[in-house]
Amino acid sequence: MELHLPSCRSLKAKRGVVKPVVEGIRKRYSLAVAEVAHQDTWQRATIGVVALSGEASHAVDQIDAAERFVWSFPEIQVLSSDRHWLEID
Repeated sequence: MELHLPSCRSLKAKRGVVKPVVEGIRKRYSLAVAEVAHQDTWQRATIGVVALSGEASHAVDQIDAAERFVWSFPEIQVLSSDRHWLEID
């Protein structure tokens, strides 16, 4: 997810916004999550979220919930959200 953080004026302020999102997704949904780009930019962040499941529908539900969680933060503007799937037979 590409995020815009308009209120952040420093990297410290950015960490204060991004950290609760990353930790919240990790704890609430047991998903792997990390800031994967724009680490040195104050008002931008890219969050990567990974779900592993035996059923595609369960992975979709988990990713949907994580995305809704990010949207629930009023200080964050979601610019885009892309999904990529890897299926192993």
